[in-house]
Amino acid sequence: MLRLRNVSRHIGGIRAVDDVSLDIPPGRITGLIGPNGAGKTTIVNLITGMMPLTAGSIHLGGTDITRAPAHRICRAGLARTFQNMRLMADETVIDNVMIGFHRHDRCALPAALLNLPSARRMTATLRRRAAAMIAEFGMERFAGFPAGGLSYGHQRRVEIMRALASDPAFLLLDEPIAGMNDVEADALAAIFRRLAAEGRGILLIEHDMRFVASLCDHVHVLDGGRLIAGGRPAEVLRDPAVIAAYLGG
Repeated sequence: MLRLRNVSRHIGGIRAVDDVSLDIPPGRITGLIGPNGAGKTTIVNLITGMMPLTAGSIHLGGTDITRAPAHRICRAGLARTFQNMRLMADETVIDNVMIGFHRHDRCALPAALLNLPSARRMTATLRRRAAAMIAEFGMERFAGFPAGGLSYGHQRRVEIMRALASDPAFLLLDEPIAGMNDVEADALAAIFRRLAAEGRGILLIEHDMRFVASLCDHVHVLDGGRLIAGGRPAEVLRDPAVIAAYLGG
């Protein structure tokens, strides 16, 4: 279980996140929704160590990761995507995906620098694994293309593949279907369901309510940095407080 307890982040006099507690269980897809500026991405930044907490704690299983640096949190089993993608635009799709496998590259640095056989074997292994993942996402024909030359939706897929390459126990997705049509989004939904069935916990931030309602087991609603509702998607989306938050009422 990934647990947040009384988590807050204050920036000057602004409470970007204010006393938020939530659980993200393994094997489930948990939604986090809310209007623009509600604090959703800030929560992901707090979980992944990209921003320090003002108060509260975050635990991954029995490990306190509240003050852990981002690289240690990644190694503990967390991966994320970004609302604004951070791909290596001039590098190929397969090279971008291979970056995500760094957790599994046990080749010593001197061997890599000297291009020893052990380093070459590890690189070849990671390249095969990256190619297999690219095929799973139906993007074989783009493997050798520069990532920056792809459509927005395909770039989103590359970023998700790179995150999955680290084999995370928990995957935090910040608007993963932005820029995609319904067919592309539904294809990703099938992949997310399979990942959850394999036991991974997924936190999904998304504005597409159709996507959220069809995919999530549980949804939390954030407004003004505070949780205002939580429960099954159908119940939450009928909540008057949620409707008011989205309509500005």
